[in-house]
Amino acid sequence: MVVVYPGSFDPVTNGHLDIIERCSKKFEKVIVAVLNNPSKKPMFTVEERVELLRAVTKGYENVEVDSFSGLLVEYVKKKNVSFIIKGLRAVSDFEYEMQMAMMNRALDNSVETLFLMTNSKYSFLSSSLVKEVAKLNGDISDIVPKEVERAILNKIKGV
Repeated sequence: MVVVYPGSFDPVTNGHLDIIERCSKKFEKVIVAVLNNPSKKPMFTVEERVELLRAVTKGYENVEVDSFSGLLVEYVKKKNVSFIIKGLRAVSDFEYEMQMAMMNRALDNSVETLFLMTNSKYSFLSSSLVKEVAKLNGDISDIVPKEVERAILNKIKGV
């Protein structure tokens, strides 16, 4: 079975990698799909996020990194996939993600959303929090891969 794991991944965190690794062990192929959302002001461009994800997932032979814009159900249909993976950290994630899953089903009833609970050691972790801590000179070395930490610090320094 092939699944799509969508997100903004701005930046990818160890929580995201936990979901990717677990999916890579359970599914034939995992497509990590970076959302290009023009209404947001990301730290990294879509291309940078794709490259960072490729760098940190290179050890997984069955993981492909791609990007998309527009409706997720359209992207999933184009990829000929029926399953979306969404990671959940807390009940608040569930409420939002359930609403999105129901909308996706309303748009295309052949698409299913599978929810995975994050590892409890990452339950507090969000990309926004990582960026905020980094901008305030906090240590992010335990919550993002080394390549991502370097990229974030370079962005903050303007390198």
